[in-house]
Amino acid sequence: MQTGRGAFDVRAVGDRACIVDLPDLDAVLGVAAILRERRFAGVIDIVPAARTVLVACVDRASARRVADEIAKLPAGIAGFAGTMLGESARVAIIDVVYDGADLADVGELTGLGADGVIAAHTSARWTAAFGGFAPGFMYLTGGDAALEVPRLASPRERVPGGAVALAGPFSAVYPGASPGGWRLIGRTAARLWDAGRERASLIAPGDTVTFRAVREHIEVTNAGEPSSSSSPSAPESRTCTAAITVLDPGLLTLVQDAGRPGNAAIGVSPSGAADRTALRRANRAVGNDDGAAAFETVNAALVVRAEQDLTVSLAGTDAAAEIRDPGGAQRTPPAGEHAFSVRRGETLRVAPATRGMRGILAVRGGLVATRVLGSASHDSLSGVGSAPLVAGVALAIGDATQASRDARRPVSRPRFPGEETLLRFVTGPRGDWFSLEAVDSMVSQPWRVSPNSNRVGLRFDGAPLKRARHGELPSEGTVRGSIQVPPNGLPVLLLADHPVTGGYPVIGTVIDADTDLAAQLRPGSKVRFVPVNPDAAHLERAAVELPEVPDTVRLSVEVDGKRVAVTLPGALAAALDRLSATEREDDGQHRSDKTVAALLRDILSAAPAAAPGKIGTRVRQRPEFESDHR
Repeated sequence: MQTGRGAFDVRAVGDRACIVDLPDLDAVLGVAAILRERRFAGVIDIVPAARTVLVACVDRASARRVADEIAKLPAGIAGFAGTMLGESARVAIIDVVYDGADLADVGELTGLGADGVIAAHTSARWTAAFGGFAPGFMYLTGGDAALEVPRLASPRERVPGGAVALAGPFSAVYPGASPGGWRLIGRTAARLWDAGRERASLIAPGDTVTFRAVREHIEVTNAGEPSSSSSPSAPESRTCTAAITVLDPGLLTLVQDAGRPGNAAIGVSPSGAADRTALRRANRAVGNDDGAAAFETVNAALVVRAEQDLTVSLAGTDAAAEIRDPGGAQRTPPAGEHAFSVRRGETLRVAPATRGMRGILAVRGGLVATRVLGSASHDSLSGVGSAPLVAGVALAIGDATQASRDARRPVSRPRFPGEETLLRFVTGPRGDWFSLEAVDSMVSQPWRVSPNSNRVGLRFDGAPLKRARHGELPSEGTVRGSIQVPPNGLPVLLLADHPVTGGYPVIGTVIDADTDLAAQLRPGSKVRFVPVNPDAAHLERAAVELPEVPDTVRLSVEVDGKRVAVTLPGALAAALDRLSATEREDDGQHRSDKTVAALLRDILSAAPAAAPGKIGTRVRQRPEFESDHR
């Protein structure tokens, strides 16, 4: 779906991103540089790749605005941006021992010989064009054309961290050990990725790199691995004691928060909670900010022990919980997304869920855990962030006295997958790589979630989709919600820990509001994909819904020193709850006139269909209530 007209083809990627197709890498560098320089409001990530630039935004309006601005850029933008890059680029000098396993082969393939390869590689001024499959991996361009060599026919299962390599027109340094098919010509001790540095990635897009040949032995055993001091804990300035101990992590329990968006250009996925709505709701229930770190479980199963009095909440699944004190006495906390107490020494056991896949256990104050690029979230693809929790791990919590800054922001209602879950998607950006029959098959058939699914993405079983175009798509940026189709024709829906770039064509992109629901799908779940217009108004409403208000709420209040049980209409209870969070005067009393007037407006707007005799009439019959309130 094209979203702009001008010198460049700009396509929608779901409802919160766009991608621009460009003629060559110079144009890619130019457009990416201009976008970084102009700092458009609402932009989260700018992801340059071989022939494209992807821009991810906070909402649809921002994505539309950026697409329009990109479409207005002149075709000759590359030359202008090259000047800009020359003014702002940083230079990294990397020492290399040229003794790679493929150096002799590269010498033969190029006709340069080993010494000629070294001379050509060190004499070039390389430019970091875009990030790759791992944090800190950068595609370097600008080398001698004579150095262009094909990838290995059979990739190595393990390339050591620090390996210096060539593939096609690019050079790169592997930040850490990983599989790879590039041709190895040398090794370096330079640490390409170190989360403890202010700038975690040694090289960023737009930087220039010069390689320098050295003869002395260098130690590269741990190149690319974080140093022992590279994982600062948060908050580092406070000494925190253990507040909660994991006794049984179940299938998999991770620390997750709002993630680390904005780092895709250096190869780092956003990560964060798989179901962001569940994280928000659980944190709201205990008074935390929406993105506070919490436990994320698979199938909800988890057993923890409170080392101090705690206030906790469950969300994301229908899992029941049980609390047992040291003497063996049991009690059952309230079901649903409500805050409840777990006293010091008590054990909280969360049972396996019957609905939903990933549960959230939030603790008031938020979990204190290792932070990388400002987030404690574990990224299962790269390993960045807090490690998966094991039995015996004890965690501290943050300051539980701070009120949530997010309490008044609306949050979506929880949704559980049904017998057949509908996921709305926007076609493209590579729908033209598929036949019309494949697109029809995409939306007409039910898909089953494969057991081979995880936080990186959901794999589906069904009738394979056939391509209309063959060959390789140059790697380009992806987002949470991208539906890639590998050569086997079976779709893969990317989730929180998705790779930032990929070479499989994306037939469509699930809208942002539905990716939380997708994260709750269990293996075997049935799914249908529903195409939608990214500019449809209901997409905006779906992403921001008001909390569901029950018909009635039971609570107790203190009157003249006695506790009295009261049942209130849900709308009134919700309004009172908002009132309790309003600012107070210096003497600690509510501002009477304005506050109560606002309360009455809240009641009437929250329950326009309420029976007049229950709310509306009473208010009108007692106008003195506003001035008599204490």
